[in-house]
Amino acid sequence: MLSVVIPAYNEEEMIPKTSQTIEKILKEAGIEHELLFINDGSKDNTWTVIEDEARKNPLVKGVCFSRNFGKESAIFAGLYESKGDCAVVIDCDLQHPPEKIVEMYRLWEQGYEIVEGVKASRGKESGLHRFAAKSFYNIMTDAVGFDMSRASDFKLLDRKAVNVLLNMNEKNAFFRALSSWIGFKSTEVEYDVREREAGTSKWSTRALIKYAVTNISSFTSAPLQIVTLLGVLVFGLGLYSIIEALVRYFMGTAKEGFTTVIILQCLTSSAIMLGLGIIGFYISKIYEEVKGRPKFIIDRTTYEK
Repeated sequence: MLSVVIPAYNEEEMIPKTSQTIEKILKEAGIEHELLFINDGSKDNTWTVIEDEARKNPLVKGVCFSRNFGKESAIFAGLYESKGDCAVVIDCDLQHPPEKIVEMYRLWEQGYEIVEGVKASRGKESGLHRFAAKSFYNIMTDAVGFDMSRASDFKLLDRKAVNVLLNMNEKNAFFRALSSWIGFKSTEVEYDVREREAGTSKWSTRALIKYAVTNISSFTSAPLQIVTLLGVLVFGLGLYSIIEALVRYFMGTAKEGFTTVIILQCLTSSAIMLGLGIIGFYISKIYEEVKGRPKFIIDRTTYEK
């Protein structure tokens, strides 16, 4: 059986369309399945619509969080509740083409344990957003050791891979990278990102920045090296100033003034504060992990647990 995990946040307009579209495609392909909608603390009527769909179709199941925990938590909750021999994660807005699920499933039947959905194109994006996304994925590519420039959450995982992910205890888990990092026999399916059919994107610039910073820090310690780099640069500037001051002193051309001192103090203070900020951010993440709080809290479901 195939479990289709569908995170949803304020998607009341898309739930019926998404449910009916995926259901039709999988029925026509003769694939036994279940549809798992994860309501990530939506503020609209998303949960009510999910309950309606579950009443109409016994293959539709709903999970409701006690509050908003984020997309990563919704994905892991869906994998945890899934019962299939394999599971596919797909966005509720249908920007991931659902017909590709069949192609992924056939590849799984051939023995592949992870089938990655990779973007042939990113759809309509502003130049700034495209540049930011490219920068983020370049950092992640260096961190994980494989190309993530076209990576997405749209992928199919064998039950063995799902169990490995669920056994990872880290709170700030980055599904998109971890699902590739665990290995196993993998292949790719290309797709074009589609335009949203209804509703609006839930990703603001602030949310995307927070998402990027959180996932970079959860998967790599590279930003901590910025502190070392800044230290080297400030040391170099200080050394240059010392040599210049000594040369001027012995040549008898030294002039009194505080310009150099002020510049060095500003540079040094800025470097120290930035370094402390980066270290503090990592310490806060360590604090979150040490507390051991759950990734998500399930309030209710549409089925008996």
